[in-house]
Amino acid sequence: MVLRRKSGDVICIGDDIRVVIQEVQPGRGIRFAIDAPVEVPVHRLEIYKIIQQENRAACHANALAWLQGGVNVADHTEE
Repeated sequence: MVLRRKSGDVICIGDDIRVVIQEVQPGRGIRFAIDAPVEVPVHRLEIYKIIQQENRAACHANALAWLQGGVNVADHTEE
């Protein structure tokens, strides 16, 4: 979706997320605010990719340790 918005306009995503256009600077970019519930993570794409890589590495390390008998799956279940 591509939208044209001006300062002060609001974009709603579902019932809980609002994107507020704060400032449009031609040639420099757009400043905006994201209002989302605390349980909804909001990250820049480059940070999100790093988090995903770290999560995959941690899962892989735990799986490898489990296969080698170093991790008891029952110790790592959530309550």
